[in-house]
Amino acid sequence: MPRNSKKNAGVMRASNYKSTWRYNIRRYWPLYLMVLPGVIFLIVFKYIPMFGCVIAFQDYSVFKGILKSDWVGLKHFKTLFAYYDFHKILKNTIILGLSGTILMFPVPLILSLMLNEVKSYRLKKTIQTSIYIPHFLSWVIVGGLVFDLFGINGLFNKVRELLGMSKILVMQKESWYRPIYILSSMWKEAGWGTVVYLATMSGIDPSLYESAQMDGASRFQRMRYITLPLLLPTALTLFLLSIGSFLEQGFEQSYNLMTPMTYSVADIFDTYVYRIGIQMGRYSFTTAIGIFQSVVGLILVVTFNKLANRFTTDGGLW
Repeated sequence: MPRNSKKNAGVMRASNYKSTWRYNIRRYWPLYLMVLPGVIFLIVFKYIPMFGCVIAFQDYSVFKGILKSDWVGLKHFKTLFAYYDFHKILKNTIILGLSGTILMFPVPLILSLMLNEVKSYRLKKTIQTSIYIPHFLSWVIVGGLVFDLFGINGLFNKVRELLGMSKILVMQKESWYRPIYILSSMWKEAGWGTVVYLATMSGIDPSLYESAQMDGASRFQRMRYITLPLLLPTALTLFLLSIGSFLEQGFEQSYNLMTPMTYSVADIFDTYVYRIGIQMGRYSFTTAIGIFQSVVGLILVVTFNKLANRFTTDGGLW
């Protein structure tokens, strides 16, 4: 065999070895070690529990277990769609989800653009810290603050009284529940939502701003024609990730803000699952609700991702 052929074969074997996963693990083992806790978390808390979805097709009994419980097919899904309050719960969930997506999603982007224009480092950090803090408060605390603010003797009614208006029971009125729900979400989560946008802005090439400034572009024009277009791919990705949880508005917020008088507009799938699944022990039925929410979320993500690929140059998630 010619010497050059042997040499080429050796080079090919070496290159093939470098492309194997064993070689990558040996060379980059610190990086794999850093990723390992996240992988374990996903497997233990995300993938393994998915096997429990089979109880949606069973009359699950905690005494019989998954393997011995009776199979009932689509019985629980039929019960869900035939439930007399299903349309009301679905309507409430869609309205809150749609309102939150349309009104809440642009707020972190706008805040990020505004913070990026603050030149004083100390003032910028002070504002960032002040808007981050509510994210770390539980909805029990936030719900208590909201009730204190809008209570009969709260600040809201005190101001109304000073203006010569009568006090109103804000938290007991259906017409006030949804605005309070959206505003409390904005106050709690908008600051935290700026983290990704600010990180993206820090990676923008400063020479782009310098060139635009030399061409006579104002600060607003630089923000409009440089910062905003470069943020749009990140915004699109975050939107596609959030649209998947369209029907999962969160149990804590709704449960801590609802009252018996606002029940008809505040009851959503998450509070219904708690009431039926936890308090009444109907695990199979509530699992069917969870699968229904997940399927709707999957359909929305796939649909909007296709639309993003068709109408934008940056594309969607895949």
